[in-house]
Amino acid sequence: MKYRKLGKTGTAVSELALGTMYFGEETNETDAFAILDTFTDAGGSLIDTSNVYVNGKSEEVLGRWLAARPAEVTDRLVIATKGRFSASSDVNDSGLSRRHLQRSLEGSLKRLGLEQVDLYQLHASDMETPVEETLLFLNDAVQSGKINYIGLSNFTAWQLQLMISTAKEMGLYLPVSLQPQYSLLSREIEWEIVPAALYNGIGLLPWSPLAGGFLAGKYQRGGVPAADTRAGSNKALYQFVSGEYAESERNWATINLVNQIAQEMGVSSAQVSLRWLAERPGVIAPICGARTVNQLKDNLGMVNVTLSDVAMHMLDEVSKPVSGGYPYGEFGQWQRERWMQDGSPEPIPVVTAGSSHPLGNK
Repeated sequence: MKYRKLGKTGTAVSELALGTMYFGEETNETDAFAILDTFTDAGGSLIDTSNVYVNGKSEEVLGRWLAARPAEVTDRLVIATKGRFSASSDVNDSGLSRRHLQRSLEGSLKRLGLEQVDLYQLHASDMETPVEETLLFLNDAVQSGKINYIGLSNFTAWQLQLMISTAKEMGLYLPVSLQPQYSLLSREIEWEIVPAALYNGIGLLPWSPLAGGFLAGKYQRGGVPAADTRAGSNKALYQFVSGEYAESERNWATINLVNQIAQEMGVSSAQVSLRWLAERPGVIAPICGARTVNQLKDNLGMVNVTLSDVAMHMLDEVSKPVSGGYPYGEFGQWQRERWMQDGSPEPIPVVTAGSSHPLGNK
């Protein structure tokens, strides 16, 4: 396992992170423990969860595993969780207010069985709460020793910059990481979010790095997804995301190339996709939410994969993010490409696209 610094901090984390979103539901506790053991035995150190994953059960499962393992295992781990959302209908039990975040953090620490969490991330923005209020709470939490570092998740570029600029102006602790959706099939963050992160020294922890299994070679165009896959699940969220991926000609061309490169190299499609992402500017560690030990073992194989410059270039070109027009089309393309090559500080706008079509039969 290789390690990288967590943003501008002195803390190193494994170049592959373990996501625990399904612990306590799709992955039972016995299997979750086996996944955690496999990950840490391989040298993995960054484990990500959230207060709302399976209504807190994910944190509880992780907490019981931490309590059952020796200090020589747990002391080297970097535990990350999140606050922002809630399953409660209470009007104040959501958002980024001091009141809600304080309760969320205390709840997470209790479920995890910890006195301190290494990385506390805001799960999404909240434009109804002044950023000053949120930042002051986070600063107090760092000073009180309840969290080590501040992270963000699902923030747009301007929201990220607002948090950072405000924190600097107030002399408060700064965020060190951002957790965005990012993969070969989801590169739109390269228009604005990645440049903003690079400019500010923010490390990226991409979620859904395998695009719900599309980049792991699980699906064929026009085929019927298996019931035990996310695209084949009856959950509306999975069907929506899968539909977005399945509609794009570019995506299927990208998937075909990933599969071709993997076959030529004698490795898995997932390993090719993860290695490409791990080499993108600003990326610290893709977060893999493996549901089985075998899936995790395959993902862990990415640490031994090296993609040639030719393969990287081919993947870059086939999956290049597309935009309909100004200022994201040709006007902004040269800026995006320059940013991704050398991190030149030039502002680049953001664009997102997609629709909700079934897996597709074109």
